[in-house]
Amino acid sequence: MIVPQSESVAAGSVAAVPMVQIVEVWKKRGHNQVLRGVSLTAQKGEVVCLLGPSGAGKSTLLRCINCLEENDSGVVYVDGSSIGCNERDGKLYQTSERELCRQRADIGMVFQNFNLFPHMTVMDNITDAPIRVKGQPREAVYRRAGDLLKRVGLDDKRDSYPRHLSGGQQQRVAIARALAMEPKVMLFDEPTSALDPHLVGEVLDVIKGLAASGMTMIVVTHEVTFAREIADIVAIMVGGQIIESGPPEEVLVKPKDPRVRAFLARAL
Repeated sequence: MIVPQSESVAAGSVAAVPMVQIVEVWKKRGHNQVLRGVSLTAQKGEVVCLLGPSGAGKSTLLRCINCLEENDSGVVYVDGSSIGCNERDGKLYQTSERELCRQRADIGMVFQNFNLFPHMTVMDNITDAPIRVKGQPREAVYRRAGDLLKRVGLDDKRDSYPRHLSGGQQQRVAIARALAMEPKVMLFDEPTSALDPHLVGEVLDVIKGLAASGMTMIVVTHEVTFAREIADIVAIMVGGQIIESGPPEEVLVKPKDPRVRAFLARAL
């Protein structure tokens, strides 16, 4: 039984509501059980890093948070609200597409392959969604976009097109674009996996800056050293399950599960 969020925190304070709460999420593709009852919590301002071998279900879990993939059962909450479904009389009902779009606006996501619009300048890539989706004033959006470009170190690239940028620069634009929607939480799906090794550092530095600013983040990464440095919580996924989670100084230094020890030995 899934306890509605409102009931699960009724005895506590408003501050007890996590920014992200994943409750018993299952997902199957064909005969492949991709997620097996995954539960995970990220408090406001926390950074959670998901590690594990390829095929463990990390990216699928990330996509289930904002309903880019629909889970078979279980519930995802962001800031106390269930995503993609509504709770009435103890039952779950699928939300409307319009409401889902509104919910997704609170969840920023950065993918492996940038996904910038090639026919738009950097500035247009960043400002398009806040103006069209949120209906925000153009002048305010452009001002905030300029601040974000400074934040990611690309103020001089505002009139450039994606084809004129390096992979690291494109990924930093993608981060600025996600931040322009003023999300409550940021999701990163292997943000450096498509980059040449010498470009990885510039993207990781931006993510570190976001962590220092108090942004709630869930990061799928293969960079174990980076996870140890940035994460409040590290969760190791194997076979569609989180098999161990906790502070990085415990999970990455003194793991209890032999499967975690084996994964870390390969990763390092």
